[in-house]
Amino acid sequence: MSPLHFSFYSAFTFSCLGLAFHRTHLISALLCLESMMLSMFIPLSMWPIDNQTPSFTLVPILMLAFSACEAGAGLAMLVASTRTHGSDHLHNLNLLQC
Repeated sequence: MSPLHFSFYSAFTFSCLGLAFHRTHLISALLCLESMMLSMFIPLSMWPIDNQTPSFTLVPILMLAFSACEAGAGLAMLVASTRTHGSDHLHNLNLLQC
């Protein structure tokens, strides 16, 4: 495994671990999701250049568009939860509580 591949895999793994273990604030969960998208976007954008296949150059752009929509939806949920609950702590967001 090359050091470049190792760095991409470790970035994705660390962002997954951050999402799993640091779940106190909604903004930290959103940042972990964005780092997961970034660690997937960079190899996907480099893969068509390495393999010299121009047919896969649209895939990173589509993934970047979906991650921008995900970020916008996440920030909208952050603003809505902060307005209704007063903070962005995830323990305040209980679906079983009416």
